[in-house]
Amino acid sequence: MARTAVSYSNWVANSNLSDPAGTTLDATNDHVINAAVPELTVLRVTNTSGSDRIVTVKAGSGDPAWRRGQGDLSVTVTATTGVQFIGPLSSSRFLQPDGTLQVDIVASHTGTITAFKLPRAT
Repeated sequence: MARTAVSYSNWVANSNLSDPAGTTLDATNDHVINAAVPELTVLRVTNTSGSDRIVTVKAGSGDPAWRRGQGDLSVTVTATTGVQFIGPLSSSRFLQPDGTLQVDIVASHTGTITAFKLPRAT
């Protein structure tokens, strides 16, 4: 199954960013962030379902994720109005060989996911 892509919402140095709507969670196919830069990535995940839900950032499956042995990162998003910010992340733990980040969503999790890309220090 192809994962549902989440596009970056780019922060701009010395400027501002309107609150993006995000991508609707896809618990069937999960999510992918293409051309990922984990150290500059912060995920925002919301939960509109009636129970706490777990979001999992998958450890890399090969190079360049030489710290992949530390495993996945699982974060609980509280029920109904929960919002969690996850990151920045480490390439050495989470970057997949194809340059993506993979995020798994549990069944019945409804809400949105947004991938923010932070600017490099200027």
